[in-house]
Amino acid sequence: MLAYTYVEQGKFELREKPIPLLKESTDALVRVTLGSICTSDLHIKHGSVPRAIPGITVGHEMVGIVEKVGSDVTAVRPGDRVTVNVETFCGHCFFCRHGYVNNCISPDGGWALGCRIDGGQAEYVRVPYADQGLNRIPDGVSDEQALFVGDILATGFWAARISEIRAEDTVLIIGAGPTGVCTLLCARLKQPKRIIVCEKSEERADFVRTHYPEVLVTRPEDCVDFVRRHSEHGGADVVLEVAGGADTFQLAWQCARPNAVVTIVAMYDRPQVLPLPDMYGENLTFKTGGVDGCDCAEILRLIAEGRLDTTPLITHRFPLARIEEAYRIFENRLDGVIKVAITQ
Repeated sequence: MLAYTYVEQGKFELREKPIPLLKESTDALVRVTLGSICTSDLHIKHGSVPRAIPGITVGHEMVGIVEKVGSDVTAVRPGDRVTVNVETFCGHCFFCRHGYVNNCISPDGGWALGCRIDGGQAEYVRVPYADQGLNRIPDGVSDEQALFVGDILATGFWAARISEIRAEDTVLIIGAGPTGVCTLLCARLKQPKRIIVCEKSEERADFVRTHYPEVLVTRPEDCVDFVRRHSEHGGADVVLEVAGGADTFQLAWQCARPNAVVTIVAMYDRPQVLPLPDMYGENLTFKTGGVDGCDCAEILRLIAEGRLDTTPLITHRFPLARIEEAYRIFENRLDGVIKVAITQ
């Protein structure tokens, strides 16, 4: 099969590899029907994910059809259309039982697919702990509708859930990339008083204005003043930082009112600094960490009900054989790209 492979820092390559075999009774083999490229894949390429193992097949955003299952798999069966969770998790350890599946203590727990074990930018993928990591796609939901359930949509849903958004709140989302838009969609489910999006790219800002006209949009250089003018208590009640830059990390707490919640959704490629003397007396609550992707069944239900729709994010489509071109466009943000669908 064809598999896009992490060769060494700065180098991915499309290679022929054997179709994966089931290793454990809890594994499933999935034939990938649609995949995508994530910014986290670029972090691997550029050496910002030290735990990534050279030689692995990259990719962790995918849907497909179950081909084989191990003897202990009961939740899915061959022929099922499924989403694949970005995280693999045992479902039994302390962290899994409390919903913190990103912290699963299994050797294959957490973000393993496309990082520490072979992922889904390939024709087939082996999924450990299939009962936890796969969710059946409801009839009437297309592959494109379900494509982002296991990663960026789960990230946005998790972030909105832990941010304690209330009906009277002003919510600021920093970053209108793919994960930022997914976070916006999930924040809208909470029906806050207003949502403000801060984005430096005019193309992405226009995307938000076009698709979500009720959302206020501002630029980073105007954000602090804009948020204060459009909130009741000197800043946003909830801030979700999804951009991942040193400047946006600082902007997040600067735009928050005293006693606000600041949720860090972004993945950074270098350490950030909390200027505690400047923040003294602000009494902010910071919430951080990787996505805990345990809400996929609920997300699929919301998609089936028409309450979540991420298909506008798919701006480009390429077959797996042309994945190099897809990466070039996605990495360099060419041609108005937001997300790329990789077909078989």
